[in-house]
Amino acid sequence: MPLVAVVMGSKSDTEAMQPTLEVLTQLGIDYEVSVISAHRTPEKARQYGLAARSQGIEVIIAAAGGAAHLPGVLASWTTLPVIGVPLASSELKGVDALYSIVQMPGGIPVATVAIGTAGAKNAAYLAAEILGIKHDKIRDAYEKYRSELQGDNK
Repeated sequence: MPLVAVVMGSKSDTEAMQPTLEVLTQLGIDYEVSVISAHRTPEKARQYGLAARSQGIEVIIAAAGGAAHLPGVLASWTTLPVIGVPLASSELKGVDALYSIVQMPGGIPVATVAIGTAGAKNAAYLAAEILGIKHDKIRDAYEKYRSELQGDNK
């Protein structure tokens, strides 16, 4: 059963989110991928947010560009942790998406990572940190990854 939901605003976001999927796979974290637009399919976004916990999801990673409302919309319908990934899909190269995701109103938090590949990867690593509180296998895999990073700097 997937523990992480990776939700994208458009099918065209798949390439940008590939690093997220690769890290989740490396760490042995089961995930599902969905394409849901906050603007074109708002009812689908509402239903997804409401049902995620009952489907076994423990963390949602939501990626969007431009106005980037998807992470916030999903966060408004669930109390699960939501990690927003701003995508560089407009002339503003993702800065618009970053501002949109990071400026959530008080009481409806969305963790926000960097624009681009580093952010896509960090969303998966942050999900691993969150899941590692409860899941020993994921914590062990993430700690192994981190210890290998230290070896790279010697």
